[in-house]
Amino acid sequence: MPALTSCAIAQETSAGLTVVAELPEAPQPQQAPAAQSQANPQPAPSATPAQSSSSSQTAVEQPGARKSQYQKAEEQIKEQEHQRNIGILPAFNVSYRSDAVSLTSGQKMRLAFRSVIDPVTFGAAFVVAGYHEAMDDDKGFGWGPEGYGKRSGAAYLDAFDGGMIGNGILPSILHQDPRYFRMGHGATSHRLLYAVATSVICKHDNTGKWEPNYSNVGGNLIAGGISNLYYPSNESGIGQTFSNGMIVTAEGGIGSVFQEFWPDVSRKLFHRDPTHGLDDQARASDQKKKEDKKQQ
Repeated sequence: MPALTSCAIAQETSAGLTVVAELPEAPQPQQAPAAQSQANPQPAPSATPAQSSSSSQTAVEQPGARKSQYQKAEEQIKEQEHQRNIGILPAFNVSYRSDAVSLTSGQKMRLAFRSVIDPVTFGAAFVVAGYHEAMDDDKGFGWGPEGYGKRSGAAYLDAFDGGMIGNGILPSILHQDPRYFRMGHGATSHRLLYAVATSVICKHDNTGKWEPNYSNVGGNLIAGGISNLYYPSNESGIGQTFSNGMIVTAEGGIGSVFQEFWPDVSRKLFHRDPTHGLDDQARASDQKKKEDKKQQ
């Protein structure tokens, strides 16, 4: 009676890394009855050393691979949570690493929440509210301390909804990476176009390939739709939702440009390297590739 063989493929993504493990073979058929075995004794079949090694390696390797990738992502998140531009502005959702691993859904949600509860996010809401009050926008909120308080609350809710939906919830559902992966090297024009484009394109978790950034654009539109619940009725509607969503998406592109070039400015003006040498490594790698092409 032929033995049954099964195989399983356990796949974990680490910038396109796939781990394939083979399960142990199915149990061998049972031995013959006792009388027959006594007349013609034969040793029971046993797993070969290669099979035993493969089985034990499978049991250890699969959890180990998952743990390794999760721990690596945790270390990279801790690095990101210490990143601040000009020493103040949070850059938690920016990665300076070309070998950054994909995040789990829980890590995406935690990183998004960390960003929206940062004191700078609250401070930005007060600044935005002051601007709108000075421009006499959203008249339905009123004027004075009460109107300013309502505008501040609305501005913070806009940031909270957009951050949690666009950087946490949708990326988890759609398996997209919400971070901005800084290029950090190459021609200035190329880097500029790249930074602007990341508002509408992003990396997929499993493949690592670029695709439309449904999470960011969709998150901005959904947040705009939710804002109709707390903005004055004369300032809401479908047209306002799409208008605000597109404006926020464009602002995100401007923010990406700032994130792309700030480390360069910091090194020249303040002699501080926010990337801790990662830009130098990228430039050295580019130079080596150019020299290899010339030799070929």
